[in-house]
Amino acid sequence: MITEIILDQFKCFERLILPIKPLTLLSGTNASGKSSVLQSLVLLHQTMHDHEWAIRLMLNGKELKLGTVSDVVNKISGRRSIEIGIRSQFESHYWVFEGERNNMSMAINSVSVSGDQIKSPRKLQFLAPEAMAGSYPLLESIQSLTYITAERVGPREFYSLEDEQETNTVGKSGEHAVGLLYNGRDKPVLFDLVIDGAPPTRLRQVEAYMQTFFPNCGLTVQKVPQANAVTLGLRTSEETDYHRPIHVGFGFTQVFPIIVAALSAKAGDVILIENPEVHLHPAGQALMGQFLAKISKAGVQVILDTHSDHILNGIRRSVKSKGIDADEVAIHFFRPKTDEVAQVHSPLLDENGNLDTWPEGFFDQFDKDMDYFAGWGK
Repeated sequence: MITEIILDQFKCFERLILPIKPLTLLSGTNASGKSSVLQSLVLLHQTMHDHEWAIRLMLNGKELKLGTVSDVVNKISGRRSIEIGIRSQFESHYWVFEGERNNMSMAINSVSVSGDQIKSPRKLQFLAPEAMAGSYPLLESIQSLTYITAERVGPREFYSLEDEQETNTVGKSGEHAVGLLYNGRDKPVLFDLVIDGAPPTRLRQVEAYMQTFFPNCGLTVQKVPQANAVTLGLRTSEETDYHRPIHVGFGFTQVFPIIVAALSAKAGDVILIENPEVHLHPAGQALMGQFLAKISKAGVQVILDTHSDHILNGIRRSVKSKGIDADEVAIHFFRPKTDEVAQVHSPLLDENGNLDTWPEGFFDQFDKDMDYFAGWGK
């Protein structure tokens, strides 16, 4: 499990050392660096996943296309190199990448594993020096992580069905969620995630969790005959037939891949989610915060980027109700770097879900608007 991310001269950061917990919430103003933190992990992931023996960091791949070296190096203080590090309780990995500014990938200048450095390594596997024999659970979690962007696919007539050995995540836009659910429909989910009253299989548990967001929801997945495709049928009452996804609204298709990803995960997996609140009613957003806390408590690490105070409050409710411990949650507030304030402020939660500080701009717009209506503010 990741406990720390270190970034040097990467995009908007000169130097960032960010503590990571089982559940980590990234918040802040637009263009303040939240997405960049997720992107640093996705860069490592797509290089490991798609180029097992690569000795270069691939800036453009199936999940992320960042352009050239000049697009990822800090534009004020950077030159032609970046540094990315990750730590866990038992191991650490640190890379120095460099390249010409118009290059679309970066050479690996050096690799450090738990303090041991190899300069200009000639052969790597999953970005780890082959000369350093050993098993690296932290790298395995990065290699297999799930990344879900804010731009998730909406309702479709049918969804592609891929070989389950080739496609084992929901995909960055959730495009493989239906196929993944179909292939793993009878597989068990993590014991701590099983909702009583429903069979402990992935299909029925996904349906049970969907019902917490959409009461009376029912779903079915069926293979299209003689085609590598599946259909998703939905209903909102036991008294009706299954509908096509277009008839139940966008909220359903935005929540669906997150739930499928979570219930397809095993302990130790990492899930990155951008804006889990998309197309959800405020009550549903609060439920999403509680759901992600439950997933984290079961051993699946979740790092999310959100603009929703309802997501935050759902997590705070989980802390207060003992669904997750306060010290298992990290909250980071990002803002543009200035000489007056730190780029990242990290409020702490207590056991009652209260925050020790509430910095300017941190989910405070509702209060500002109410003050304005009361005649107390601008």
